[in-house]
Amino acid sequence: MTPQARNARDEATALLPAGHEARVLEPSPPANTDPDWYADDPTGSTDGTGTIVTPIPGEGTTWTDLAAGHADLAAYAADHWLGSYRRLAELPAGYGAGRDALHQLAFFAIAPKRHGATGKLGLRYTYGGFGTPFFGADEQIRLESNLLVHQEGDQIRSTPITTLEAACHNLGIRYRDVWYEGFHDPLSPVGASTELSVLPAVTAAIGDWFGFGTSVLEQARRTPKAVEVSRVQLWPEHFDLSFEMGSYDEGQRASYGASPGDDAHPEPYLYVAAWGEIDRSDPYWNDPAFNGASLPYRELLAADDQGGTALAFLRDGHERLTA
Repeated sequence: MTPQARNARDEATALLPAGHEARVLEPSPPANTDPDWYADDPTGSTDGTGTIVTPIPGEGTTWTDLAAGHADLAAYAADHWLGSYRRLAELPAGYGAGRDALHQLAFFAIAPKRHGATGKLGLRYTYGGFGTPFFGADEQIRLESNLLVHQEGDQIRSTPITTLEAACHNLGIRYRDVWYEGFHDPLSPVGASTELSVLPAVTAAIGDWFGFGTSVLEQARRTPKAVEVSRVQLWPEHFDLSFEMGSYDEGQRASYGASPGDDAHPEPYLYVAAWGEIDRSDPYWNDPAFNGASLPYRELLAADDQGGTALAFLRDGHERLTA
């Protein structure tokens, strides 16, 4: 399909009965100019002129409840990970190589474009893939299928993925191996002219994982009595979604995230990465690759309630750190 200019919140609200207002998981225009973020918080506001329809239980009418008995609305909610949830599926052939190619695009093309305009580098889940929050003159960069999409207002341009150099050129920036000096562990480049193989099936699987992950993480960051809670963002250096919560001074802070996989984990996984000491005698803290715990994709595929299992895993980590 040819990419179209999108406003995720307006698009979703248009599907709802009169007097209802949607909350979604994707960024929407207008561009946010708060200097702390330069990004909106798609689920954060409960203010509105109508009944709020939200993916977050307890903050309005849920998409799942409203869509009950309405097949078209349920299908939309499921497709966008808002409610009436569908199940995660087996990963497609070529997943690992495709994930690594998308990581290169996120780190060396999409994030630098946003950083050059706002000084911020966090990305977000977008339908079928990932991209930037809106910035500047309602501008967004995102990945759909095997296309790099550049939206400015109601204008849209899309180009097939070939190389990092071409992607940067199409975004109006110069390719650089080093574009931000603050990373502790920047991604190693494959090279500006290396051909990137981006398969639509892999992009769709990554998009589903980030959609599922965002839906779970947005609920987890509402954990009762949690303190010092940040927003969900996709970090380009690690290519994972995460937020932080818990007191650093009391040794309770951790990152709670959803990774599509990495060198130590060939498949996606959820994680709790503690910032302080953990008790390795506790079997919950099971991951030898970092200071924390992980829940692998295989276990989620086998779970009867995938979202519930994921949320329970994340909250279990918080309970252990704050006990």
